Amino acid sequence: MANKIRNIMTNRYNRHIILSEIGQEGQDKISKAKVLVIGAGGLGCPVLQYLTAAGIGTLGIVDFDSVDISNLQRQVLFGTSSLGENKAIAAKRRLEDLNDCISIIAYPEKLTHKNAIGLFNQYDIIVDGSDNFATRYLVNDASIITNKPLVFGAIYKFEGQVSVFNYNDGPSYRCLFPTPPEKGAVPNCSEIGVLGVLPGIIGTMQANEVIKIILDIGKTLSGTLLCYHALNNQTIKLNINKSETEIENVLNKKESFHTYHVEELCEVKDSSISIKDVIKQRNIQIIDVRETHETPKIESLEVTSIPLSTLESQLEKINPENKKAIFCQSGIRSKRAVSLLEALDITNCYSIIEGAPDIKSYLKEQYKTLSDER
Repeated sequence: MANKIRNIMTNRYNRHIILSEIGQEGQDKISKAKVLVIGAGGLGCPVLQYLTAAGIGTLGIVDFDSVDISNLQRQVLFGTSSLGENKAIAAKRRLEDLNDCISIIAYPEKLTHKNAIGLFNQYDIIVDGSDNFATRYLVNDASIITNKPLVFGAIYKFEGQVSVFNYNDGPSYRCLFPTPPEKGAVPNCSEIGVLGVLPGIIGTMQANEVIKIILDIGKTLSGTLLCYHALNNQTIKLNINKSETEIENVLNKKESFHTYHVEELCEVKDSSISIKDVIKQRNIQIIDVRETHETPKIESLEVTSIPLSTLESQLEKINPENKKAIFCQSGIRSKRAVSLLEALDITNCYSIIEGAPDIKSYLKEQYKTLSDER
């Protein structure tokens, strides 16, 4: 019987086993690994599919939400028969059909400060597939406290991000974004939309990072934020510096961690501004943090170009006396720039809510209105 099971496993994972970099020893590591995925949505679905197919020994799924018809555009684990069902339970049923040789555990509940530590302690690696900042900070902090590597992913319209945090003494999510945005300041997929295939691309990248961590092969994205834009297939890698202060701040709250509420994490000052307000102000410096290979010019705006990847080395270009209004392609990197500058004690920094295409459209419309009035 044991030999029969072994033969089945060998056949199932044959394409892994014949890779010299993995082999039977590597596949055994995968089969012994325990991975917890937070969220069975757009990112969680591809992560769960590929980790299940790869043979992860124990796979946990945390999601309290139910399947809605609007999810089917991108959450490819579900179909019309899943509508109204809890996502974690529906995902478990589909994944058990994909691979009945592993253990899949559904947690149809909300991740909170009360249950996070207990859950994380049962797993080797945490994957963040959440869609809101409050949960991301909760996941990050619980990963630091339990000393678990965290594979991060995020999506926004046509742009995605992937990184690995808290791995081999590397940086954390708070080292990248020390200051949470104000609650509701950044719209989610249901409010602003998302390209259906994008979470599949980013989620698959996350699954790849998980496999590399388990096998200890290749180079993970620890210390690096990979940014991908689906419309032009551009990828940008940004270095992330570790902040011992941010990590110590989390560890210092370890004993009282269970008393916090998720919503409290994002009740901070708003650091965003609209382009409508920017162009009305004097003594304001407008900074474009897009990379040099991206279109740098926005008509009728005097702009200082400082790519985010070189921001720390070009601080002399920033006027300390003026307000700083920062923009990028979609609004994600500008928020990162604001957090980075604030960490360097550079104040009066604001992220322009609109991305470069929206700014350009707005200015074009304003020019047309003025022309019509004349």
